[in-house]
This record gives sequence, C-alpha cells and structure tokens, in this order.
Amino acid sequence: MQLPAFSLRPVRTLIVTMLCASLATPALAGSFEVEDGYGDGEISETSRLYVDEQLVATFRLDHDHPSQTAHVETAVSRVNHSYALCGEITIRRPGGKVEIHQVSGEGVLHEPDGHHLVALGARNFTEFYLADPDDPDVVERHPGRSSLCAAPTS
Repeated sequence: MQLPAFSLRPVRTLIVTMLCASLATPALAGSFEVEDGYGDGEISETSRLYVDEQLVATFRLDHDHPSQTAHVETAVSRVNHSYALCGEITIRRPGGKVEIHQVSGEGVLHEPDGHHLVALGARNFTEFYLADPDDPDVVERHPGRSSLCAAPTS
C-alpha cells in the first residue's frame, strides 16, 4: 500500500508563525485586582488606571454603579510596575453646589501579583492613589500629580 505524498512545508510555516506570535506577546506571570469605589458626596467618577504606561482599566462610577473591580495581568519579566491613576470626580457640596475635580497620582507597585488594591482619594481631591490595606509595602506612592495624566493642550 502506498501512502499519498505529503508536504511538510505548510506544517513548518504554521509552527514558525505560532512561535513568532508567542514571542511577540509577553508571557503573563500573574495578576492583581484594583477596586475603585464611589465616595461620599460624589455624583460621578471616571478614572483610568495605567500600569507600566499602558491603559489597563477605566472605571465609570455613579449612583447606580458604586464600585468596580478590574483584573490586571502582569508580564513575566517584571515584579515591580509603575502605575498612574487619572480621573475626574464630580461632587455635590452640602449647599448643593456641583464641583468637578481633576485627580491624579502615581507610584510603583512592588510584587502586586495576587493582591487586591483599592483606589483612594484624600485631602480634598488633591491625592489619588492605590493602596493595599493588608500589605502597605506593596504600593509606593509618589507625591504630586502624574505627568501621564496631563490634559492635552491641543
């Protein structure tokens, strides 16, 4: 019995293509979660989370959506990650006046895999940062606003 001729060229091409695709996408080492919650007096909040200068989550909060949690995957080659939080929070003052605050903050996450971080605002919307209530060493906060959150000028 004679078997039909079979070319290996398409199989080799497929293997090379799959190998190249796997090298182009960083392998993922782990993940962590970030939770953002609706604060007292807030009417709405829209915030963005950047990890290693890449947008990884957008949170949109209001009365009907008081909190949101994002799952963030991390690359295998890194254990420390830069982060920036950028946002706009709309509040109602006790007298009824509505105010919009631009908030931002940044820092470094030290081995965040497996942690549950929370986004926090403080000091009358002048600080916006991540924290791990169970392990404060995971997040290193940098003072001031994040340059990654600068509003476009054009």
